[in-house]
Amino acid sequence: MGEDERQQLARKGRVTALVIAGTGVFWILAMLIGNGMGLSNRVMALFDLIALAGFILAFVMIFQIRRARRDMEG
Repeated sequence: MGEDERQQLARKGRVTALVIAGTGVFWILAMLIGNGMGLSNRVMALFDLIALAGFILAFVMIFQIRRARRDMEG
């Protein structure tokens, strides 16, 4: 595994971490602001679905990183 490949994997890992953190912050803020503004349950469910999509995207990214590492090592 070359240095360039390691740097690419490290960058993908950082981006994945940012997606996870950003999704978590979005979800918490959406719930706080939504409850404060008295938004309907439908809108709150939409925020939940958006957050779920973000976490699923992060899971897919983690799987891709894991697979790339496995392919590079062996």
